[in-house]
Amino acid sequence: MDDKLLRYTLRVDRVLFQKFRYIADAEGRSANKEIEQYLKRRVAEYERENGKISIEP
Repeated sequence: MDDKLLRYTLRVDRVLFQKFRYIADAEGRSANKEIEQYLKRRVAEYERENGKISIEP
């Protein structure tokens, strides 16, 4: 596994996740990739409003 990738267990309401998977499928993505897209958009939005987030290696 790539060292850049992190495994994270997400607990979420079953019906909400089923609806989310429906959206992901409609967008041609896996649920995992759809979550990744949401995270990227949210981080970009936050950084636009608050400045770049600096992460130490």
